[in-house]
Amino acid sequence: MRTFFLSMAGALVAMFLFFFLMAIFFVGVIFSAASSAPDAPDNIVLSLDLNTEFSDQAPVSGIAAFSETPGFVDLLTKLQAAEADDSVKGLYLRGATVGIGSSRAEELREALISFRDSGKFVIAHTQGTFGVGGPSALRSITPADEVWIQPGSEVFAAGVTFETEFLKGLFDKIDVTPEIYPFYEYKNAPNSYNESGYTAPHREAMTQLAESLWSQSLDDIAADRGLTAAEVKAALESGPMTAEQVVANKLMDKEGYPEEAEEAAKEKAGKDAAFVDLASYTPPSLPLKAPAIAIVGGEGAVVTGGTNSGSPFESGPAFASDTIARAILDAGDNDKVKAIVFRVDSPGGSPTASDQIWNAIERVQAKGKPVVVSMGSLAASGGYYVSAGADYIVANRSTITGSIGIFGGKFALAGGFNKLGVTFDTVSVGGEFADAYGMDTFTPEQEAEVKASLKRGYDRFVGIVADGRGMTYDEVHQVARGHVWSGEDALERGLVDEIGSFTDAIGKAKELAGIDADATPRLIYYPHRKSGFEALEGLFGASAQTAESVAAISGFTEDKRVQMLLDELATARALSSGEAQAIIPRMNER
Repeated sequence: MRTFFLSMAGALVAMFLFFFLMAIFFVGVIFSAASSAPDAPDNIVLSLDLNTEFSDQAPVSGIAAFSETPGFVDLLTKLQAAEADDSVKGLYLRGATVGIGSSRAEELREALISFRDSGKFVIAHTQGTFGVGGPSALRSITPADEVWIQPGSEVFAAGVTFETEFLKGLFDKIDVTPEIYPFYEYKNAPNSYNESGYTAPHREAMTQLAESLWSQSLDDIAADRGLTAAEVKAALESGPMTAEQVVANKLMDKEGYPEEAEEAAKEKAGKDAAFVDLASYTPPSLPLKAPAIAIVGGEGAVVTGGTNSGSPFESGPAFASDTIARAILDAGDNDKVKAIVFRVDSPGGSPTASDQIWNAIERVQAKGKPVVVSMGSLAASGGYYVSAGADYIVANRSTITGSIGIFGGKFALAGGFNKLGVTFDTVSVGGEFADAYGMDTFTPEQEAEVKASLKRGYDRFVGIVADGRGMTYDEVHQVARGHVWSGEDALERGLVDEIGSFTDAIGKAKELAGIDADATPRLIYYPHRKSGFEALEGLFGASAQTAESVAAISGFTEDKRVQMLLDELATARALSSGEAQAIIPRMNER
């Protein structure tokens, strides 16, 4: 016993010394950083490497929050703020070697044009682009004053392709029966379970979307390079081009290595120019009396409940209904906040969760506070549901939106288990529907009830859109039925109000709130963004085993095809509980 207490005392002393030394270390870091921080340079060249992956919005917890990694929208606001910073002379942009997504390329392009038009220079350099992600890697850098390409590299940026996985063949082999019912024919997410390939409506919608994104890309690149869309189309569709051919086709300006492009940027900025990573750049602070606009962000699948499990390794933004609804309501209760910009980047998810968030917007609007939605790469299905009641919706031309519809049902697993020798028997009380979500297929009566429930959910979704958009039920149904649209096509059909970026949405919020057009508003983020040290508090709760597990699977799950399959499993789990889903079809843009 004495040995036990001595061991315990030793452990406590060791723990105390550990935290004491950690405190000394971090205090030392702070004072060292404060005492050695150099004066801000007079000549700054901002730099941005598009090969670095950014989430749409800043991480809210975990290791990424500790490092205070910005989101893509933060880069846009930093770039806009830099337009008025006299110390910033220009931007050096490293092009991505693979696609960054059509909508993101479009939004960045608009920011670069604004930055350039403010009198700053933009020099871009690429080490070639490959045929993954279509033309978005090229589209994101063509607004630059000079576009450089490394000698010996190539550009391959032809076309837009959507790839969808279908699991019917697998289900047939293992004798699993998907009983998933879509509302309606363009609600094509269930096709991944019910079909072996695209149905006619599914192919029609995907083809229309791909053609829209391809056409937009050609138009933008042509406008930036002083060419016609036909000339750009012919060049890109000719196949891989060498650096010499790229320059000859006037898609870029000159050949050179990254170091040479850097030197050119530094020479443009003038003597003693310093490079500052855009992610680390801190714009001049605004006075506290500046009018405030709240930024609420939701990214990923819309789910019920809180943000996440609290694990420090769950670092991504979340679209949990309790968290987002509370953020909207808190922003509405802040008298200093004059308007709310709700950034939506989501393929959809739970209609119940979406409805909770929609209701929060309704409550804030009842207090007279305008809400403007900014749509990111995706704002479809449940992502459109949460947007439908806003005072104003701003989308990129390349935003994937619409998909107004739901689906539901279950997977009948009895056949598959029977093949393994596993059988089931049931005792059920409480009526015909008590065992509806068991292992066997629906009875005709159960199927009818499931479909009736889904129809009610669809009607509510359409009714909410109709009220928010000032349309009739029939008008919405005509463009709904699960159909996916680009932002450009959605504008034509009355589903969005304006084509524009996140910064355009902020401008509209200023207008609706009556803020002077020349005023620069303070942006207040909801939910509260943790500082590095706040995020650090959660890191001590993670075990070494958890860290090793996360590290082992992180590279595996980054693959888009693997992520799509993981998403399918998550959807299947939700369906097995009887919850309807409002999600767009699975698609991988490449």
